[in-house]
Amino acid sequence: MTLQPDTKAFVEMVELARVEGPAVSDQTPEFARDRYQAMAHILGSGPDLPGGVSDSEIPGPSGAIPIRIYRPVGQGPHPALIFYHGGGFVIGDLETHDKECRLLCAEANCIVVAVDYRLAPEAPFPAAVDDAWAALKWIAAEGSTLQIDTDRLAVGGDSAGGNLSAVMALMARDAGIDLRLQMLVYPATDASKHYESFTENAEGPLLTVEVIEWFWGHYLGTASSEEVRNDWRFSPAKAPSHSNLAPAYVATCSADPLRDEGNAYAAQLAEADVMVQHSLFEGQPHVLFQLFNVCEGAKDLIRECAAALSEAFE
Repeated sequence: MTLQPDTKAFVEMVELARVEGPAVSDQTPEFARDRYQAMAHILGSGPDLPGGVSDSEIPGPSGAIPIRIYRPVGQGPHPALIFYHGGGFVIGDLETHDKECRLLCAEANCIVVAVDYRLAPEAPFPAAVDDAWAALKWIAAEGSTLQIDTDRLAVGGDSAGGNLSAVMALMARDAGIDLRLQMLVYPATDASKHYESFTENAEGPLLTVEVIEWFWGHYLGTASSEEVRNDWRFSPAKAPSHSNLAPAYVATCSADPLRDEGNAYAAQLAEADVMVQHSLFEGQPHVLFQLFNVCEGAKDLIRECAAALSEAFE
């Protein structure tokens, strides 16, 4: 797979560093989390926000859920994006996606609420779904206390966060919560089968099929059966109906193992008469969303996400 030149230079640097680490099968979740945080640090910080950034907690099904609130200029109330970070349900946190949340807040002029949902293997499926849903329900009911316009809410995230966002859109529809947008950045949508891009991009770059299987093994734990892989809370493509869902922005990358299931989900939504904007980023890998300070393609992706949010909130 041919990468864009600026992306290729970064990928080569990362791959050199990875040669010195243990094999994926030998990595612990703690090691992978530390490495992911280190990569986020190397990728640089996001802009200062005049409206401020603050940490808080909201009630969850298994104790308090940490959140981070990013505020644009002005008193509000502001529309809000509830953001779920990527990381295969095993790695990632409020710090690894701080830059991206700052960028979306600044460029879409909305509040961003990042949700630090529980991770596997300590909290396997469906803990992440339960926390994500608890956060969305609380913000829909109590968000006005944070100067959020609860009539203008969106969900979004990358990879595993895109998966959770797709699931939240389904749950919101069924609960009567009217979302303005589901922002799905290379979402994992269907674990029931391997798509062609799993073969074509099996070795990555940046995300390999071996790593995906490692994530799934930790997230599903002892429940990694065919039944669970067909559960729509893990594979939203398997939901009984996709009608009457929030409009979607879907981004996929040509050099990503998750490319084809993201493409298929965008088509599935469109077939259900959901309004869909779908962008395929040619010559780009998984993790593009986090490469804003490294390559032009990432700048285009963030700007498209922000534009989709702004339009949905109008």
